[in-house]
Amino acid sequence: MLNLERLRKEKGISRYKLAKKCGLRNSTLQNIEKSNDPNPTFKTMCKIADALDVTLDELRRNFK
Repeated sequence: MLNLERLRKEKGISRYKLAKKCGLRNSTLQNIEKSNDPNPTFKTMCKIADALDVTLDELRRNFK
């Protein structure tokens, strides 16, 4: 499960702004953060990593 909320907050970006930046729904990010979607697609992970300006490895390290 992604610890996306922690990484997002470290970057100082709201969930809403991140959703807009990566072209995903706010609810999609919320589901990932709340572990309702523990297996986001590779494409989704790439969008999030790009929007947060981190590598996929950095994003992957943020799995619980």
